[in-house]
Amino acid sequence: MTDDFDSRENLDEETIDSEDDTQYEKYCFLCHRSESQAGKMIDLPNNIHICPDCMQKSFDTMNQQMSSGKMNYSDLLNMPGVSMIDLSNFNNPVQQPRKIKKKKEAKKPALDLKSIPAPHKIKAILDDYVIGQEYAKKVMSVAVYNHYKRVATDTMDEIDIEKSNMLMIGPTGCGKTYLVKTLAKLLDVPLAIADATSLTEAGYIGDDIESVVSKLLAAADNDVEKAEHGIIFIDEIDKIAKKKNTNQRDVSGEAVQQGMLKLLEGSEIEVPVGANSKNAMVPLTTVNTRNILFICGGAFPDLENIIKERLNKQASIGFYADLKDKYDNDPHLLEKVTVEDLRSFGMIPEFLGRLPIIFTLNGLTEEMLVKILREPKNAILKQYQKLLALDEVKLEFDEDALKAIAEKAMEKQTGARALRSILEQYMLDIMYEIPKDDSIGQVVITGDYIRGTGGPKIFLRGQEVPALEG
Repeated sequence: MTDDFDSRENLDEETIDSEDDTQYEKYCFLCHRSESQAGKMIDLPNNIHICPDCMQKSFDTMNQQMSSGKMNYSDLLNMPGVSMIDLSNFNNPVQQPRKIKKKKEAKKPALDLKSIPAPHKIKAILDDYVIGQEYAKKVMSVAVYNHYKRVATDTMDEIDIEKSNMLMIGPTGCGKTYLVKTLAKLLDVPLAIADATSLTEAGYIGDDIESVVSKLLAAADNDVEKAEHGIIFIDEIDKIAKKKNTNQRDVSGEAVQQGMLKLLEGSEIEVPVGANSKNAMVPLTTVNTRNILFICGGAFPDLENIIKERLNKQASIGFYADLKDKYDNDPHLLEKVTVEDLRSFGMIPEFLGRLPIIFTLNGLTEEMLVKILREPKNAILKQYQKLLALDEVKLEFDEDALKAIAEKAMEKQTGARALRSILEQYMLDIMYEIPKDDSIGQVVITGDYIRGTGGPKIFLRGQEVPALEG
């Protein structure tokens, strides 16, 4: 029996030695409290530890037995040191060491007011990535700054600051989604991008309205507190406008707008953890949307016609009447949008009332497209230059080539997205042929190559390269 105890004791010591990084603490044999809870232990043979409280109780029991005559002083003197505690009730007298529980660190607040950048700093960072759209960047910077001040203070006095949800209107490819992505990266908050076209009324095939909150929870690694301070961007919001002249139930239009009202204003939503749809096998958690910033964006096609119709009605008869084609070529027509125009488009007034900040983004011009090609921190030209630099080849674009690319992009009418597709088309042969020849040192893309009337200029390593125009 003793050999068994010794071998087990040695095994325990080996186990402890093998786990050098883990700290262990003693615990009481009787009450099973650890040394950090009960105080310093009294060590007994066979690796047994007793806390002071249990030891005192044992002495009190013996005193009672002596006072009642059940035990005399000679019995106590003849008793071995360990036998004062009855160990016969315990099957395993050798204790295993316990790991010391680490104290949980105090949780830091989710947002610190001092860590929120001022509006001019937010706009300066947006300027590095987004060309133009000065008004939109200024509006977003102020709205986000005020929103996170509201979250950080969390109603510290009797004045309750309202949410600053946003509605951005602009043609496709003007930078709506890119602005929101850059903003979320800057603030280091979880971002969920949802598409309104897939949303339907509860009970119908498609995503429920709560699925947008599920995406945010997934982006926050299922951390509810972190998700409650995030940003939800709902794209293609114009696709849930009321359908006109329909006798059927509008399950993906007005019904979705009605269902989103509680989300935008702020309420507790039960969402599934780790899934987009609710079912019996998925656990649910509650997320409060009171501090979630909602940004809605859409192209709103044909909204210009509604604005033109309203403006032409103001003075359409008499000597001071406006010409009907006065606003046909107005590049800033979208900036004249009002809530009434959006209601005419098909957005319900309750929905628009929960999006107090409405602003527009301008369509891109040729000059803006040229700047987008080369000025942002991650400009498309810089990406291709880096790809060829890995093959030790220098890539350059002359000014005429940039203008030709911008002209072709304007014809496609898909905004900045057209730039990538055009470059992919013209860079394909170059990216394919360059790795074949190690003697090539530089490639210059010309306007003639883009227009199809010439080819790129290729220079060998060590060859003198003429200065580019512009």
